[in-house]
Amino acid sequence: MKINKEILKKAFTKLVTAKAMSELYEENFKVVSKYVHATSRGHEVIQIALGMQLLPQDYAFPYYRDDAMLLSVGMTPYDLMLQVLAKKDDPFSAGRTYYCHPSLRDDDKPKIPHQSSATGMQAIPATGVAMGIRYKESMRASDNKENNEGPSSTVDFSLESVDTRLRDNGFVVCSLGDASVTEGEIAEAFQMAALKQLPILYLVQDNGWDISANAAETRAQDAFEYARGFNGLEAITIDGTDFEESYTALQDVIKKIRTEHRPFLVHAKVPLLNHHTSGVRMEWYRDDLEEARSRDPFPKMWNLLLKNGFTETDLETIVATAEKEVAASLEKALKAEDPSPEDLFTNDFAPTPVTEEVGERAPKGAEKVVMVDCALFAIEELMAKHPECLLYGQDVGGRLGGVFREAATLAQKFGDHRVFNTPIQEAFIVGSTVGMSAVGLKPIVEVQFADYIWPGLNQLFTEVSRSCYLSNGKWPVSMILRVPIGAYGSGGPYHSSSMESVVSNIRGIKIAYPSNGADLKGLMKAAYYDPNPVVIFEHKGLYWSKVSGTKGATSIEPSEDYMLPFGKAWVLQEIWKQEEEETISIITYGMGVHWAMNASEELGLQDKIEIVDLRTLHPLDYETVFASVQKCGKCLVVTEEPSENSFSRALQGRIQEECFQYLDAPVMVIGSENMPAIPLNSVLEQTMIPSVEKVKAKIEQLLNY
Repeated sequence: MKINKEILKKAFTKLVTAKAMSELYEENFKVVSKYVHATSRGHEVIQIALGMQLLPQDYAFPYYRDDAMLLSVGMTPYDLMLQVLAKKDDPFSAGRTYYCHPSLRDDDKPKIPHQSSATGMQAIPATGVAMGIRYKESMRASDNKENNEGPSSTVDFSLESVDTRLRDNGFVVCSLGDASVTEGEIAEAFQMAALKQLPILYLVQDNGWDISANAAETRAQDAFEYARGFNGLEAITIDGTDFEESYTALQDVIKKIRTEHRPFLVHAKVPLLNHHTSGVRMEWYRDDLEEARSRDPFPKMWNLLLKNGFTETDLETIVATAEKEVAASLEKALKAEDPSPEDLFTNDFAPTPVTEEVGERAPKGAEKVVMVDCALFAIEELMAKHPECLLYGQDVGGRLGGVFREAATLAQKFGDHRVFNTPIQEAFIVGSTVGMSAVGLKPIVEVQFADYIWPGLNQLFTEVSRSCYLSNGKWPVSMILRVPIGAYGSGGPYHSSSMESVVSNIRGIKIAYPSNGADLKGLMKAAYYDPNPVVIFEHKGLYWSKVSGTKGATSIEPSEDYMLPFGKAWVLQEIWKQEEEETISIITYGMGVHWAMNASEELGLQDKIEIVDLRTLHPLDYETVFASVQKCGKCLVVTEEPSENSFSRALQGRIQEECFQYLDAPVMVIGSENMPAIPLNSVLEQTMIPSVEKVKAKIEQLLNY
């Protein structure tokens, strides 16, 4: 197929612009390289061939070497230079993140959610976008069917059910380097794209290098060969320096994705003609520079245009014009304003509409239910009201409804397309919420046990938590991650752990840890309407109140409209100020609330012990905590976690610092023993974790201090 002259001219203009930027950066290395950057030199053609074919309804995940792709979707050299210099008006992040780390939400350009530098991690959020697009199309097809035929009890989720006119809801491009394909998270993304037949294109730009390690050292096969192991993921390999081949191959692939909605991988061989980054210089380690330069796409493109009716003068004019624009853009960008110190403190979270407790916590005539049912009913109410609400994770589907029956009957009520099982892929479960949220869905996801959250922390920390801040507020991630946690019934070392200290060190997420069903339902509802990512720790030992002394976790089920804002602690057992008596404030959460309440009762000291249930660990209600400690004069923090280097130790230090002049004793902490794991044997388990008796002993120690 012959490519028309306007396309060729535009592509050549973008190529020489990207090339001129790369060369200008080198000429001004000391100025421009204050901050790390990489350029597309050698990769330009494949990037431009793709970028020129993207539409505003598409989603793109360009990577850190993709400045030519960004130029081809409509960004200007000045836009990119504002970012390379980390200026206040950087349109992607307002000076917060590296060059070519875009996040864009313009009406006239493809949507670009935030992604990090971490190698290959963008594949999961990108695949999450494709999964969201696929779900929304099935919703629209179902709505059309109901409108034409009346309500249906089942939803046909097959591709054939989707009206052709509804299919062009956009598709997703995920840009990758070939070295990234060795990452495990790439396999998770490919697996789901192939399994669910999602509308996504993985563009793999293979320049043969990681940083200083080359393909022969690090890869048993290239991305094209690797992709053939995923049934349903079609792959092609092309010369990414040849514009005709690249443009026509991508045109064919994109047409198939738009009409057939299935995943493709395009493996493009390209040379790396510039440094890995401005801080890692190619001459330090490269032994293939001459061979790489022999595949430079610039002279190939020059000759292609000469063969298609352009003159040498035409091309020289285009080059000169581009170089002039690039030089002027750098001069202007250097004079642009830097962020002010105050700019540091914006857009860590998007504003939430839930700031006050609303609805009935204990409606008259309502039944008392166990904690796990409060969560189940909250999600059922949300799903009934909001078609954009989905629940997915391991074993939450119709056959089981969750290993704790926390999703029982939901798949039967709302369909397998809204409540579904995933493979054993904690990283995908967590990271896909970035993409689902980006297309306007509200995912509620689960990991089966807190012990298995570790593979998902990469995505939670690097992609989920930082998206709002590093996109300067454009892409907050609205999601809920449910995490069953804590020791219960000899669960052993892989089903009993606490890790709130690790998660609470991740800035940019909110964390709930309720002690009873009413709080869990109220916080679940608040989390749903919060535009930010939320982790809810749910103690397994409180789910059914089968553990002795935990009947207080059962609750009258709150009303459907009940919501409990984050950052509001509850003085569960309140006392008055007693100048002549020894009194204690116990600060706790989760299972610790029940240990504290029972210890207080068994000691007969309910009028001497105030108990504050934090309910949320971030934001944390320091005002209520400090007021209680200042009133009582002594403080005990109760946690289930091993206490060394922990959330509870940090809270202890903060209380000590803020309330020092009011204290009659050091702030004390009781938690689990500081051993590597919780043993399976029940005697050892009970020796490891706190108990009512241990809390009683600590209270007496503190009272007698």
